[in-house]
Amino acid sequence: MPAPVPFDLPTRALEGKVVVVTGASQGLGAGLCTRFAELGAAVGACARREPRPPSGAPSLTGAVDVTDAARLERFGEAVAQALGPVDLWVNNAGVLGPVGPQRLHDPGEVERALLVNVAGVANATRTFARLARGWPAARRVLVNVSSGAARTPYEGWAVYGATKAAVDQYTRTVAVEEPGLLCHAVAPGVVETAMQEQVRALDEATFPAVERFRRIRAEGRANSPAWVADHLAGILLGSLTPDEVLYRVPDEHP
Repeated sequence: MPAPVPFDLPTRALEGKVVVVTGASQGLGAGLCTRFAELGAAVGACARREPRPPSGAPSLTGAVDVTDAARLERFGEAVAQALGPVDLWVNNAGVLGPVGPQRLHDPGEVERALLVNVAGVANATRTFARLARGWPAARRVLVNVSSGAARTPYEGWAVYGATKAAVDQYTRTVAVEEPGLLCHAVAPGVVETAMQEQVRALDEATFPAVERFRRIRAEGRANSPAWVADHLAGILLGSLTPDEVLYRVPDEHP
């Protein structure tokens, strides 16, 4: 079970809510789906490789590449038809690479990162915004998963940091354009996932800050996906009200 969050989150707090998570086949996305289902939400989960449905909750899964705008829109429509209008849409799909000095990056990897991390977020956000305008008025929340790398430069993460900075500014703009949506770019902190295993496996020449991430793991200070999910649930329920569009999930183990 996650550590207690500093706001009221009752058992089955998301009963009757519908949540969509992209990039849900592994890592943070899969963990979010599991926790949202435990909290009682119906879950729409998609990724390039079709996710396993979370147990104990109504769900709809799909093999969806977020760079395919038409496929994403069809998935959003299918979720609404099967589970109901979406209350919380989490754009989690993203790639870490290329990693290392930008002068050595493969152009194809750079293009892929821009397509997934920026265009993919734009595609999914557009889908949610369009669909939401046809649904009954309700509290509807868009969360675009960002990163501390959007706000702090890390050697070796030029493309990743730049794409997440783009997500931050994109979300700020959507918040102005779509007053019917509550929009947040959320940096989840260091979350213990397979992506973090990839980070810790890097050498210092490729990623000079690698020792910091290894130390977080060794000291047991990484956030769990459930901890992040509880904060997103709090935003949806109104028990957590960030002052700004950009929000950083606090450390679970300070």
